[in-house]
Amino acid sequence: MKESIKGDATRRLSRISGQVTGIQRMLEEERYCVEILTQVAALRAALDQFGLLMLSTHLEDCVYGSDPNGDHPQKMSPEERMDEIKLTLNRFLK
Repeated sequence: MKESIKGDATRRLSRISGQVTGIQRMLEEERYCVEILTQVAALRAALDQFGLLMLSTHLEDCVYGSDPNGDHPQKMSPEERMDEIKLTLNRFLK
């Protein structure tokens, strides 16, 4: 994984962790339910964006072989690529 992508992913996860902590605090403080739900929606959006980053990285590096570290050097046939894309999307979209 490229260092820039890894750094972006790490920053996103740190923010997500902070959002979860904030929601826990709001619950403990018995904040208004709508405020908590607003933060839950923001958390879901942040997780979706993190997932898209991981999905696009997987497709670029692993499926299409542009991995700069050579961690995934195998070449896939078009059918294998399609199977991998379907499997990955199925896992991500559950």
